[in-house]
Amino acid sequence: MSTTSIPPAERGALAALAESIALEAAELAARRRREGVEVADRKSSIVDVVTAADREVEALVRARIAEHRPYDGFLGEESGAESGSSGLTWVVDPIDGTVNYLYGNPMYGISIAVVEGEPDPGTWAPVAGVVVAPATGDVFRAEHGNGATLNGERLHVDGPRSLAESLVATGFGYTVERRSSQIQVLGGLITEIRDIRRMGAASLDLCAVATGMVDAYFERGINPWDMAAGAIVAEEAGAVVESWTSGDARTYVVAAPSIAAALVERVWALESGV
Repeated sequence: MSTTSIPPAERGALAALAESIALEAAELAARRRREGVEVADRKSSIVDVVTAADREVEALVRARIAEHRPYDGFLGEESGAESGSSGLTWVVDPIDGTVNYLYGNPMYGISIAVVEGEPDPGTWAPVAGVVVAPATGDVFRAEHGNGATLNGERLHVDGPRSLAESLVATGFGYTVERRSSQIQVLGGLITEIRDIRRMGAASLDLCAVATGMVDAYFERGINPWDMAAGAIVAEEAGAVVESWTSGDARTYVVAAPSIAAALVERVWALESGV
């Protein structure tokens, strides 16, 4: 990822604002979950759902950002993109892990990132990111060049000695075609690693790399709002973040340094053969 030109003091202030907004959004999401959740719409396929809470939470986040940073750009999963004049863009997934949220699974998160540049993860420079898990109260926070924390405690990625000893997280797209190719890649990888985890929320998968709960995460076709905040948390904790585009989708591999090169090489090879 590119290096930001935003000075450290401003990065800290942006991270603090992101955390404040994310905590308010997390309280709203948790309250709506207690009240009961229903599908409000479907997007790319019948399994790609959105709830009324997704839209309400994003509206809250967007309003709070506009109050404090009216000249910044915005990219949200539910309400799309709007350019700003400050050079900064907020990238928001109001409820990452919507299917988990719908089913009452606690693995969902509020993901808010600030990046320098346009909302293209191949070109932006990460500034700060916050992921809040409403069900547990965990707060992941990172600033470019200043490390990452979980509930105020510093995070540092260690990692296994080899790919064969690694626990790897992944996710799947919503279309039949995307899932079919992802399963083929996973089928080629599963015999070469310790095991696979599928948690259903990319932001929390990425934060899991930062904490050592998993050793790596990879996914093809992940959206910018899914990975923006979690990727900076993982990278600032010491993980390696690699990505490439082939065809119509971008693949991300986020891994402990000890296995990153081997995992990138293997996923690349497997995708090339699909």
